[in-house]
Amino acid sequence: MIKLSQLHNAFTLFVSLLVEAIPFLLLGVLLSSFLLLVVDERNLIAKLPRNPILGALVGSCIGFLFPVCECGNVPVARRLLLKGVSPAVSIAFLLAAPTINPVVIWATWVAFGDQPQIVILRVVFSLIIATTVGIIFSVQKNAQGLLHPALEKRLKFNLQCNNAPTTFSEPDEVPFLLQSGTFLLNNAGKTQVMDQSLTTNPYRRKKQRKIFHSRKLRLFLENVNQEFQELGGMLIIGSAIAAIIQVFVPREVVFGLGQDSITSILAMMFLAAIVSICSTVDSFFALSFAGTFTSSSLLAFLVFGPTIDIKAIGLMLSIFRPKVIIYLFVIVAQLTFLMTFTYDYLF
Repeated sequence: MIKLSQLHNAFTLFVSLLVEAIPFLLLGVLLSSFLLLVVDERNLIAKLPRNPILGALVGSCIGFLFPVCECGNVPVARRLLLKGVSPAVSIAFLLAAPTINPVVIWATWVAFGDQPQIVILRVVFSLIIATTVGIIFSVQKNAQGLLHPALEKRLKFNLQCNNAPTTFSEPDEVPFLLQSGTFLLNNAGKTQVMDQSLTTNPYRRKKQRKIFHSRKLRLFLENVNQEFQELGGMLIIGSAIAAIIQVFVPREVVFGLGQDSITSILAMMFLAAIVSICSTVDSFFALSFAGTFTSSSLLAFLVFGPTIDIKAIGLMLSIFRPKVIIYLFVIVAQLTFLMTFTYDYLF
């Protein structure tokens, strides 16, 4: 029977997860909207390597440019996809950004300064996992089929707009008699047209610039509002599920599994998935179990948690189809267990 105290604890935990996650989600939405205004799709795609390995590696390292956690990386990854970036690069960024960014690395160093191998291996393992998963998904023939149907339609529409031919073209040279404007002679004695652009009132140009900037600001605010509403709903659902599981699955059951190498790693991976702690502070949470669990299990918590937790899965449903998220969960879990168990076996 459900106790009133359990409901109270679940609600308190639900609110605390939202309070912790919303600022980082808002930061990610602001970065996403900023990318919408300043990033040129064609230049961005042209600069990304076409090699799947290099592309996934670059996607894993983009987190240094956008230091966001697992709440803020989703809107940025969505924006990259809508800009035309391949799903492999976006997936690599999605998995690596919560860990491979300066804020999280610094926080991990503060918590585990006496164990630098944990700090280094957290970055290395996360980089390997993100790059590997990106490479795996790069071989998908229909990459757009991985995406949520609504996002797939928006991406196809954007690509059609970018590839559509213009309805008119500017001729290279037009005879002077067919041009409009006042004809003058310049210093070289050649004919020069004083068209409307040369005689425009400077105050009018300044007004046009103000209108242009106001339109960009309105587009920025509208996109922030739209994305925050879309992702905020998914965050609420994910936080509610995480709170319910964390309250009604006793931690003693999880801690009781941490008696040997294999079960302790699995227990900390499970704990990382259900507690849904932001990657900027999860190292301090893991530090509290340093006397109970092995270093390899703590490392599994730090690597697996930022990439796959229930709160993040709720947000990722706004990008990918459910089966893709299942594949991500399974692949990341297998790689995390394999690498941390190997570390425990060797050291």
